[in-house]
Amino acid sequence: MNHLAIEPLTHADIDDVLAIEEAAFTSPWTRAMYLGELENGGVSFCYLAREPDRRAVGFCSFWRVLDELHINNLAVLPDRRRAGIGSLLLTFVLKKGVELGATRATLEVRRSNDPARLLYERFGFTVSSVRHGYYSKPVEDALVLWREDLPDFARRP
Repeated sequence: MNHLAIEPLTHADIDDVLAIEEAAFTSPWTRAMYLGELENGGVSFCYLAREPDRRAVGFCSFWRVLDELHINNLAVLPDRRRAGIGSLLLTFVLKKGVELGATRATLEVRRSNDPARLLYERFGFTVSSVRHGYYSKPVEDALVLWREDLPDFARRP
């Protein structure tokens, strides 16, 4: 995974993120939503994982509000899944969150998304509640996950 570069999202990268969104989600965020995120500096952050040929293969977007990191989206292109890219992005984002002052992190995941849930559990996230009917296409519950003690995570090698 050391061959991947993780870079902040810029306006020039929106098409790359939208392509990953379309491939990964049934209700992808729109161009306008990402442009809005770029205008919300200091709160909204997004990072792309790029291969040496500059192909964008994954991304993670999050908000940092006070001492909390809220992961909005984490996605990897289907043909690059199970290669450690999601773990690399999540490690990077959690450590970045600590740099920004976050002490804990939260996210929502589809109840049926076992691979994502297992990834988050490996990173110390636990289910705290359920948001019924949170997702559409298809309608499905979201599990709300939290990870406390982010500074402890950031100290890991």
